[in-house]
Amino acid sequence: MTATLEAPTDRRRWWALGALALAQLLVIIDTTVVNIALPSTQRDLGMSDVARQWTISAYTLAFGGLLLLGGRLADRLGRKNTLLIGIAGFALASAVGGAADSSAMLIAARAAQGVFAALLAPSTISLLTLTFTDPKERAKAFGYFSAIIMSGAAVGLILGGALTEYLNWRWCLYVNLPIAVLAGVAGWFVLPRVPGHRTAKLDWFSGLLGSGGIVALVYGLSEAASRGWGSGLVLSSLGIAVAALVTFVVRQGMLPNPLLPLNVVTDRLRAAGYLTIAVASFGMFGMFLFLTYQMQAILGYGALAAGLAFLPLLGANLLVSTQVSRRLLPRFGPRPFWVIGLALLACGLFLLVLLTPGASYFGLILPAELLLGAGVGLAMPVVMNVATSGIEPKDAGVASAFITTSQQVGASLGTASLNTIAASATAGTSATAIVHGYATASGWAAGIVLVAACVVGGIARK
Repeated sequence: MTATLEAPTDRRRWWALGALALAQLLVIIDTTVVNIALPSTQRDLGMSDVARQWTISAYTLAFGGLLLLGGRLADRLGRKNTLLIGIAGFALASAVGGAADSSAMLIAARAAQGVFAALLAPSTISLLTLTFTDPKERAKAFGYFSAIIMSGAAVGLILGGALTEYLNWRWCLYVNLPIAVLAGVAGWFVLPRVPGHRTAKLDWFSGLLGSGGIVALVYGLSEAASRGWGSGLVLSSLGIAVAALVTFVVRQGMLPNPLLPLNVVTDRLRAAGYLTIAVASFGMFGMFLFLTYQMQAILGYGALAAGLAFLPLLGANLLVSTQVSRRLLPRFGPRPFWVIGLALLACGLFLLVLLTPGASYFGLILPAELLLGAGVGLAMPVVMNVATSGIEPKDAGVASAFITTSQQVGASLGTASLNTIAASATAGTSATAIVHGYATASGWAAGIVLVAACVVGGIARK
């Protein structure tokens, strides 16, 4: 094991970083590409607003719900093996989604993408963790990794806009195929082969409890938009979610080889990091959905123009994550990065409360984007660094998986609950009524993120 982990001691470590970032780009690009193409997809397939939301939620639910199992499989079977399998499966699901002739087929393909992404993502982060062990190089690697991922989000937005406007939305899924080929070939040649740990047991029942609880929670929140909070279906779904998740936690504390060792999440700093990334994703994903429709459906931007309009957000994220977070983390520790990052995110969301049908891009949307991008740039690389520190090698996969689980659960809850709030606040079909719904949901999101910043500050206190 020692020889295997110490093998990449030269420039190959940085080639490995490139290969891992390329693999992770599949997950990131796909999310932003599909977001920017949603209005066109909805028109072409005749999708309802609920089906439109499930085009996003089916992916994030499958992804977030199965990540712990994916992380444990990576621990058991070897991270390089699960990475390559995840890349191949993701590419196949993307091809099916691009050929979809109905909303049901598209949603099913998106769910399949989520299944294979749940195998791919924990493998990338755990391989990165095991490749870079020196604290300074580790901070540098995670800073670059986070920046590359956010650059991928920019590429996804621009690609999505260009492909939707000049070809059609189907190419937003087909574009994953050449990326998958490059990532698979690069991964095969440059990544170290870390042996699996046969002592890492697979607890399928715990996986079912965790996944079922997450799915029931997001489904209940999603249905509240159309059925109301007093609906029997909504209340029963939320009740099932609480019961399943509580049972999951109790079971993890009783088993000798749990799916999620509780010491992974009970460490104060790691717990604060997981909460930070969940809340940041909660606010960011809801914002992406609302601003995409604000710019295309309300302001009349084309798909490409809407994609380009998001670039300042991603530029701010890139600058802060590479030049601020990685340089100052060793000096100040993670707590101020998380608290200030979430506070900036909340400020950006509060600005969007001022949205109107005639809102200026340069006067309102651009300043909000800069705050959002800077906030996430402060928090994200620090979470990825701290949450994987001090983990036993046999648990590296599941610890890495819980980072992405937190992100995807936060994204699913943000998409579902903020969409529900926006729908409840929309009294009519006029542009004014629709934008009022967006603004109301942004206010709720800002408040939730600000409260979370205070909670994170308390948890992370030494």
